[in-house]
Amino acid sequence: MNVVPGLVQNSTGRCATAILAGGLGTRLAAAGLDQPKVLAPVAERPFLSWILDWLGHLGLRRVVLCTGYRASDVRRALGDRCGEIELLHSPEPAPLGTGGALRHALPHLAAGPVLVLNGDSFCPLDLDAFERAHLLRPAHATIAVSAVPDVRASGSVALGRNDRVVGFREKDPAGGAGLANAGVYLIERALIERIPADRPVSLERELLPAWLARYPVFAFRSGVAFHDIGTPERWAAAGSFIGKLTVGGLA
Repeated sequence: MNVVPGLVQNSTGRCATAILAGGLGTRLAAAGLDQPKVLAPVAERPFLSWILDWLGHLGLRRVVLCTGYRASDVRRALGDRCGEIELLHSPEPAPLGTGGALRHALPHLAAGPVLVLNGDSFCPLDLDAFERAHLLRPAHATIAVSAVPDVRASGSVALGRNDRVVGFREKDPAGGAGLANAGVYLIERALIERIPADRPVSLERELLPAWLARYPVFAFRSGVAFHDIGTPERWAAAGSFIGKLTVGGLA
């Protein structure tokens, strides 16, 4: 991987890492949350800190936080370090959407594939296998997917030959089993450079569907469950999910 001097690089040699941490948490506010969604307390700690613990356990040492809503609260809560991980904050100057926030963080990201995670969901996949799968295919982006028993709450990812992503299906009232976007991506930096810099843009709703027609995008079957805190009910259930991970020694 060719690295431009001064850009973020993990000491392990792994990809630069960015976490999308700018969500407002509107639905959680109705349940009493008065802070950014990534700081929602789970097992007496901010939800984001559990993700950072997991990344530190895997040997990552630098992470860029793409912050937005009340970015100063995120900095105040987490500071510039979480365990062994150095945190580099990249606050939005104005609401940019998930894609725009990632584009804004571009000066802090090294060349090559960038590991991108949603800050409000947790999928403890095999990161080594994820990176290998991306590098061994002609992928501009790779999306981690998880099998779910009912896609009504998450929507689903449609796959073609060799697990190339061919489409995204919105939440289907009929439900049924399927593969859901687990909120973990490997995206080539050159693709991030093509994200519009002059307007808000959503990674999930706008960029990923548009990329399918122009660039090879593949899925990685994570083989593990993921959990998000997008609703008060899922936020309340997150403690149980985290508890199972800590028993397994992942955090």
